[in-house]
Amino acid sequence: MMQFLTFIGFTALVAIIAYLKTRSTKEDSSDGYFLGGRSLTAGVIAGSLLLTNLSTEQIVGLNGAAYESGLSVMVWETLAAIAMVVTAMFLLPRYLKGGLTTVPGFLAKRFDVTTKTLTSGLFLTGYVVVLLPVILYSGSLAISGMFDVPELLGVTQKESIWICVWGIGIIGSIYAVFGGLKAVAVSDSINAIGLLIGGILIPIFGLMMIGDGSLLDGLSILTTENPDKFKSMGGEADPVPFYTIFTGMMLVQLFYWGTNQQIIQRALGAKDLKEGQKGLLLASFIKILGPIIVVLPGLIAFHLFQGNLESADSAYPELVRKVLPQAWVGFFAAVLFGAILSSFNSVLNSSVTLFGIDIYKQHINKEADEKTVVKYGKTFGVILAIAAMFIAPLIANAGSLFDYLQEINGIYSIPILTIIIVGYLTKYVPAIAAKIGLVSGCLLYVMSQFFMQPYFVDAAMEEANIKGITDATELAIIEAQAYPHFLDVMAILFILNVIIMLIIGKLYPRKEPFIQEYTKQVDITPWKYTKHAGIAICLIVVGVYVYFA
Repeated sequence: MMQFLTFIGFTALVAIIAYLKTRSTKEDSSDGYFLGGRSLTAGVIAGSLLLTNLSTEQIVGLNGAAYESGLSVMVWETLAAIAMVVTAMFLLPRYLKGGLTTVPGFLAKRFDVTTKTLTSGLFLTGYVVVLLPVILYSGSLAISGMFDVPELLGVTQKESIWICVWGIGIIGSIYAVFGGLKAVAVSDSINAIGLLIGGILIPIFGLMMIGDGSLLDGLSILTTENPDKFKSMGGEADPVPFYTIFTGMMLVQLFYWGTNQQIIQRALGAKDLKEGQKGLLLASFIKILGPIIVVLPGLIAFHLFQGNLESADSAYPELVRKVLPQAWVGFFAAVLFGAILSSFNSVLNSSVTLFGIDIYKQHINKEADEKTVVKYGKTFGVILAIAAMFIAPLIANAGSLFDYLQEINGIYSIPILTIIIVGYLTKYVPAIAAKIGLVSGCLLYVMSQFFMQPYFVDAAMEEANIKGITDATELAIIEAQAYPHFLDVMAILFILNVIIMLIIGKLYPRKEPFIQEYTKQVDITPWKYTKHAGIAICLIVVGVYVYFA
């Protein structure tokens, strides 16, 4: 009971602080609701970025992947630091120069309104079908595991997931829809501190348990007894083979940290370019330490539970319950709950922004004032949240949580990244090229992953069965070789789409070259140490890989 009261108390305290902070700033306009009044500082941006990303789909999903496959999955964290550097140096100056409120807003200026609407539609579809349900499901898995909800309420595991999904969804919807981005960003900053502290304590207590009270002895035992788990370069049958870093992995990272409305909206709310760049670079530096929170606990769980857990995705909540002192469980659950709400809120707030500005104002009611846009955006957000709450429990049948999230995201991530990159790097590629790039990218990826891949994998496994091959390692290699990795498929389709768009641009160029105008809404003087900090961060990432190779 004390754990639960601590959980409720800390959660309520953060909500009250966020509310009071939000009320202290007048936000009558849609710009204030969506962007926090373009007043976010570097520290708030960094904390908000980290907590938005560092939620249960990362903590639960990535630790589950580490439990199964080892240290090689840290690439999802470490390479993110480089992607954030690229965003700070290349994309953010261009976003703020154009005074953007949404990423698709650039596409309307560069190509046309239809391209912007298609892109917003893809973002929204991806949010409701993939991202929001994954956040809700992974969060429910964590909360249910830490508080042992099935035993607490006398329900089944499936019923406990439904209860937690709807509880998180309803609270998150109220938070995001009625608070706006500033409320989300303020609560993120508070929760980020708690999450970093709590997240670091989990592996510390875990290592101390392994080492019988000694942190260093625990680390020594963990690495000595599980050497295969501590290799930074994934093998052919691993979820992330090392070579994919140079194919689709960097593209996925660039999309997520540079073009995904859910993430980049934080930086778009910066009061100037300097604060935005400092916030991104600070977040990228801290991101390098991410594996301590989202990978190491999975390795500790593998050692403590001897690889005998029923589900890899249950590794983190089971570890928390095993190693964390009882007095801390309520606090950490509250912080983790804040992280869940942060991701859920940020996606929902981005959805409200995309619908309100890019769809409702653009196509449904062009004469709508700002209050009306916000009103209908909020209504749409509620509908979206309810749909996600119905979908979330179904993910239990989707296999590995993190692999599911990353692979399904490819349907819309690579096409959108393609047209944004081509849009910024060229001047004459026309709108029709962007539309073709979006449609072809989505359709080809769906055909590849949902039709061609199952066909070739099933054929290869059937042939292995005929040959009498039963060794699990050999079968995993056969399956991996049967069809290109989904990150390779992303890279192939990215190159193909770029070529298609450039050919169309050559044959049917724009009449006038695209030139981005400076709207003067934000000071775009860059931070003078951006390049130095960016180079240092990239060198640290390379050093980490060399050390663990």
